[in-house]
Order: sequence, then structure tokens, then C-alpha cells
Amino acid sequence: MAKCAVCGKGAHFGQNVSHSHRRSNRMWKSNIKSVRVSVNGGTKKMYVCTSCLRSGKVARA
Repeated sequence: MAKCAVCGKGAHFGQNVSHSHRRSNRMWKSNIKSVRVSVNGGTKKMYVCTSCLRSGKVARA
């Protein structure tokens, strides 16, 4: 699973707990997109989460 190049956000792991309290593993995937970013006058492809894109932490190319 990819991680955000800006904030490092990735997948989180936990457990589903049923009504009878049986547990099974599960994963929460973060909303990560592959975008073209302008870096040092050129463009580069990076994985960035949507919260970083919306907050303007990344200048899209």
C-alpha cells in the first residue's frame, strides 16, 4: 500500500468485532492518489493523500 509523500499517511490496521465479540483483522485504507507535482522546476509523479491535495500542501503540475 502506498504512503503519502507529504504527511506519511498510510494504511491503518485494527479488528472487526462482531456482536458475539469474535474478532477478525481489517484494514482502513487512506485515500491516496497518484498525481503529477511540480518539483524544482520539473514535474514528478508522487503519491499524495487527498487531504494534502485539498489543503494546498502540494503544487500540482
